[in-house]
Amino acid sequence: MKLSQRAKRMDRRHKRQTIPGINLVSLMDIFTILVFFLLVNSSNTQQLPNQKSIKLPESIAEQMPKETLTIMVNDKNILVNGRAVEEVPDILALSGDNIPALQRELRYQASKSPAVAVNELGVAEREVTIMGDRAIPYALLRRIMMTCSNSEYSRISLAVLKKESTEDVSI
Repeated sequence: MKLSQRAKRMDRRHKRQTIPGINLVSLMDIFTILVFFLLVNSSNTQQLPNQKSIKLPESIAEQMPKETLTIMVNDKNILVNGRAVEEVPDILALSGDNIPALQRELRYQASKSPAVAVNELGVAEREVTIMGDRAIPYALLRRIMMTCSNSEYSRISLAVLKKESTEDVSI
């Protein structure tokens, strides 16, 4: 069978063409970006909100804090997740162990998310972390903790700075 000029030309062209290789430049770019993304976002340290007006007490505690609702307390205000709730002088002037403004805010926050755990009595238990300045009075801290436990936040953690200990602590 005789081939036409066009068929011969196409045949020669197909023989000249080599199989193209894989272009690794774009693949390397993708993997480089992926590695940097994973390095930046895979840290296992958890950061509590930074508040310059709060100086946390120090402790030798080994457990890291969990991601929970955060109550920040300084000498002027009480903040829940960064939102001002009540002023400290007004709270100290109240009688009783309950802080109504804080209780309203805690119930609002509880309505936004489901309970973390339910105890054996069927009561919802939620977690909260209190970041209190080391100079706040104990009476204020006690009222905050009582208000939290009355608002289904019975798993209360106190945020502290990890103390760098050079000597062994024995009990």
